[in-house]
Amino acid sequence: MAYWTYILQSETTGRYYCGSTNNLTDRIARHNDPNYRGTQTTRRFPAPWKLIWSMEQTAKGDAIVLEIMI
Repeated sequence: MAYWTYILQSETTGRYYCGSTNNLTDRIARHNDPNYRGTQTTRRFPAPWKLIWSMEQTAKGDAIVLEIMI
C-alpha cells in the first residue's frame, strides 16, 4: 500500500499544512469539508486548501518520518 506525505496551502490565508495519509484524494477532500472535525488546523483556518506538494512512500512509517522532518 502506498502512503503519502503532503503539503497543503490555504488559498484564503496562505498558511501551510503538512500531513501524511494512505488516500491523498480523500484526505484533501476532508481538509476542505467544513463539517469534518478530524483536523484542527485546517478547521481553524479557512478553506479552500490546495495541494502544493506530495511524495509517495512505500511504508506508513516513512511517510510519518518525512512529515515530522518537514
